[in-house]
Amino acid sequence: MRFGIIGAGPIASNISKKLIENGHDVKIADARGIERLEGKELAGTPVSVDEVITNIAVLVISIPFHALPSIRSIVDKVGEEVVVIDTSNYYPGRDNKIAEIENGLVESVWVSNQLGRPITKAFNNLLAYTLEYKGAPEGTSGRLAIVIAGDNQSHKQITMNVVNELGFDSVDSGALSDSWRQQPGTPAYCTELTKEELTEALKKANKEKAPFLRDKVIEKLTAATVGYSHQEIVNLNREIYNS
Repeated sequence: MRFGIIGAGPIASNISKKLIENGHDVKIADARGIERLEGKELAGTPVSVDEVITNIAVLVISIPFHALPSIRSIVDKVGEEVVVIDTSNYYPGRDNKIAEIENGLVESVWVSNQLGRPITKAFNNLLAYTLEYKGAPEGTSGRLAIVIAGDNQSHKQITMNVVNELGFDSVDSGALSDSWRQQPGTPAYCTELTKEELTEALKKANKEKAPFLRDKVIEKLTAATVGYSHQEIVNLNREIYNS
């Protein structure tokens, strides 16, 4: 299958690497210009942002939340048949406060509105380390899972197939409007859960409490004098997001 990826951060790079390991064709671009990719170790073929959207079946967008409106003109050129996967998460301290989201609009609905087309939400509820190192073959006991939300069932199924190839089970969390259940601050977010555990975690999500719990974790991480290990971050998320 042919993939285009906009973004070259840890999540995008790991997705690209794993896709290529599974025999897929991957092009990768930086929305700010191909020169931004110079010197980076990339598994995909570096191309311009205009070229990354040509002749592909799936487009993965993995850029900072606040930058998403800047690629609207690019996404406008993407065929309707192309599956568009968004991996982003909203953090007001980094992205500046967005009034619509602060007032309760679901993050991914805002993204879809900004891009002007339906999207599939995936890969947002796991840390880059988890994606890189914690995948496992299908059927493995304790295999971790990824949440997928969207309004197009066939696009979600394609995304689930990709997730499976990359080493994870998937949980369909429903329509894009339901994707608040996998936003930062919820029990499903970056807590490394199996399919069964993740299904239960989605049910426990509290939309009103999530922003407060999200910010509570950020405060603890930024106040730490010594960096947290990966497992310590997962444990912190589990403790606070389930409180």
